[in-house]
Amino acid sequence: MPYPAVNGPYGLKPVNLIGGQVFAGATRQLPIPYAYAANIGFGDIVALSKGLILRAAISTTNASIGTVGVFMGCNYTDPVTKQFRYSQFWPTGTQAGDGHAIVTDDPQAIFKMAVVSATTVMGSGSRALVGQNMALVDNLPNVNTGNSRVALLNDIGAGAPDTTGTVPMRVIDVVNDTAINTSVAYTSVTTTAITVPALPIAIMAGSSIAAIAPNGQLVDTGAYVQANVAISGTTINTNIDVAALLNVYQPGTLVITQYPEMLVKFNFSTHMYNVATAIA
Repeated sequence: MPYPAVNGPYGLKPVNLIGGQVFAGATRQLPIPYAYAANIGFGDIVALSKGLILRAAISTTNASIGTVGVFMGCNYTDPVTKQFRYSQFWPTGTQAGDGHAIVTDDPQAIFKMAVVSATTVMGSGSRALVGQNMALVDNLPNVNTGNSRVALLNDIGAGAPDTTGTVPMRVIDVVNDTAINTSVAYTSVTTTAITVPALPIAIMAGSSIAAIAPNGQLVDTGAYVQANVAISGTTINTNIDVAALLNVYQPGTLVITQYPEMLVKFNFSTHMYNVATAIA
């Protein structure tokens, strides 16, 4: 049975821990300021300030000081009904003095995230990103569902694969369950371009490029598609020179894989439990 398509970002979803350890759902409850004036969605990144939970300020290059984990819901006494309630969404301005965020705060947690090319426009990651750093896009939560819309940014033009230590997320792996594989013949290869006769589907920038060897084995080139290719397109631009490898099998078959989701963890310089300098 095929997995459903990933139609948009959904924040950070914990799946396991580094080393394949099981994530048992452990969380910590931390207080939210009275009448805190920001929506916090399920899967948003949160930070500590003066012992209180705030929605983390995220830029494309870093997350805010005090980043402590991911928001997994909250509980508080409803100021209207006076009943204690559990919610996966903190509505801005809620006048509750007993509000607590449920936070996945383990710095070794691995999260599944959607990849976008900008805002909420779906993009593709690649195997070449594993071990690299990736930036985040701070889309505000969906107030109708209560879910986060924070996403990984793979803006190829801006050089999203990054080694800079301040970039917040480290890529651990791709998500194979929702990968989209496309096979296509190729006729010629130059330094950074592959010529194909036709495409069965449009190809997203960032997709992984592999080839099928004469013995039937899949050969990963370590390259990715440098720019979007329309279904009518016949040229696939790559980020590195793959001519020497692909010319060996020419004419041959490319296997192009789009990865709408990646597995990531907080970088050592991002999560407050791993940063030596304490917050004020």
